[in-house]
Amino acid sequence: MCGIAGIFHYETVKPVDPKRVERMTDALSHRGPDGSGVWTAPGVGLGHRRLSIIDLAGSPQPMHSADGRAVIVFNGEVYNYRSLRRELELAGARFRTDGDTETILAAWQKWGPGCLEKLDGMFAFALYDCEKRQLFLARDRLGVKPLYMARLEGGALAFASELKGLLANPLFKRRVDPLAIEDYMTWGYVPDHRAMLQGVEKLPAGHFLLLEHGKAPGRPVQWWDVSFAERQRGRTEDYAAQLLHLMREGVTSRMVADVPLGAFLSGGVDSSSVVALMSEASAKPVTSCSIGFDVASVDETSHARKVAELFATDHHERIVSADQFGAIDRIAAIFDEPFADASALPTLRVCELAREHVTVALSGDGADEAFAGYRRQLFQRREEQARAVLPRALREPVFGALGRVWPKADWAPRPLRAKTTFLALAASGEAGYARALAILAPEQRQALYGDAMLRERGEYRAEQPLEQMMREAPARSGLDRAQYADLKFWLPGDILTKTDRTSMAVGLEAREPLLDHRLIEFGARLPEGQRIRGTTGKWLMKHTMERYLPQDILYRPKQGFVTPLAEWFRGPLAGEARAVASSELLTGSGWFARKALSRLADDHIAGRSDNGRVLWQLLMLERSLRHLRPGT
Repeated sequence: MCGIAGIFHYETVKPVDPKRVERMTDALSHRGPDGSGVWTAPGVGLGHRRLSIIDLAGSPQPMHSADGRAVIVFNGEVYNYRSLRRELELAGARFRTDGDTETILAAWQKWGPGCLEKLDGMFAFALYDCEKRQLFLARDRLGVKPLYMARLEGGALAFASELKGLLANPLFKRRVDPLAIEDYMTWGYVPDHRAMLQGVEKLPAGHFLLLEHGKAPGRPVQWWDVSFAERQRGRTEDYAAQLLHLMREGVTSRMVADVPLGAFLSGGVDSSSVVALMSEASAKPVTSCSIGFDVASVDETSHARKVAELFATDHHERIVSADQFGAIDRIAAIFDEPFADASALPTLRVCELAREHVTVALSGDGADEAFAGYRRQLFQRREEQARAVLPRALREPVFGALGRVWPKADWAPRPLRAKTTFLALAASGEAGYARALAILAPEQRQALYGDAMLRERGEYRAEQPLEQMMREAPARSGLDRAQYADLKFWLPGDILTKTDRTSMAVGLEAREPLLDHRLIEFGARLPEGQRIRGTTGKWLMKHTMERYLPQDILYRPKQGFVTPLAEWFRGPLAGEARAVASSELLTGSGWFARKALSRLADDHIAGRSDNGRVLWQLLMLERSLRHLRPGT
């Protein structure tokens, strides 16, 4: 895994200062501690930081093609590079190295942008064709690897694996985009269609951008999408056999490495399945790593230990305090943009543990999105069934009125927390799912914003891009559209961002075998009854893995990493809650109303309401703004 950066002059061909590119790549040194390199030519500069995984000594970057026509900097792994290499050799290509980077160069020279469809892997790369004088930027199908871009004064485009690479360029202007704050306060992260700073873009997952000297950049081109429009027909056991084959392929292809390799193991279905299939394919014990907490109610190490014993892994675990808030400033620096998924804290800890033993770790990310493992997807399916029966003319006034008057009972048992459900049933399926995904609903955000934010936001609402994505999705049902949104919006914005930044922060490569694109495409064709059965989500995957895993691992309630936000802000972080409420970075700009933030903090500390998650959002936003302001 690596970090890449570069500059391309698309208006007028000007020299690129190699020191400027080097400064950008130095900001990404954590992504590639094993080596660095810079290459420049008139109008273009490419930089690279390397974490050596495959062909440890033989694939330095930037790398030139054998004929010198093309140069590449590449972040990621191409898992099918050996078979692709054989195909290219039969077509006349010659190789000087044993790695996957040179394979991309040869594939570009044979197929041009069509080479992307040949690549099975996770990647973001920049390839300059010296003969065509074109720069080709590309990102993998699901957005496992990131790529930020910004247009600079004078007609240049800068790009980097992380925002901090752009921040290292002195020509880059730091101006916060108020619409990104609206997005962040809705979702808890800044989604891929937006960036925290004006003028910054993220190359969308499954897209490429082709630039030429003398031409203004066009729009990114989508080269891959997942379709839920078709349904596969067959028997359950045939589906299970196909699924097991694809899961095995996804796991074994990601076990290729010239460095120590292991797996994250939480004891849940997904990571346990990965460890089971790794153990099946490995001649020696799999190295597994788990993090636990000193609070029994949120500790899952007993489940992870059970799986480790079942497959005789070389297991490592560490118990840490549930009070992880000491890493707040580090998290803000790691993510650059504000990121409020509090599970980033324990994810960082498990990455640190894994890096002590391995250089590559396989994760279980992606199965919930692909096979409907989230509770919200189950609820969406049920709500869509209700919407199909009840006419909108009845739903809107009845459920809308109930939702408006029903109390927001954070303290109540889950069945009594009906406010969100009533409001969702009153709305369209797309609007209802957006409400289920959001941390703060529109009316809650409205109550926190100051006059400047309300004015600058205008008619825009963060839910609009998600709802449009769902309406236009290649899908047949409400569940399809929900999963499509999770794969295209939530997954790259939250889950994959979290895994990439926390793993790269410690020089660890994380791989996601359950995000093999063939596995994703198979899941999208499954009948709904194979995804959800009764109240069980991810049903086919659990059924398939019954031959490997015990029932109490497969069918226990989903937990995940839990952080005690409510307790923190009533205890050791109470002072931080009050400080956020009076922060000049938040209120001095007019983005937030000081009185509203003070009331939010006071009500939480006094125990009148649970505002822990929102206070965490505000705290991470404030820390991010400190990090991003000019002069830092």
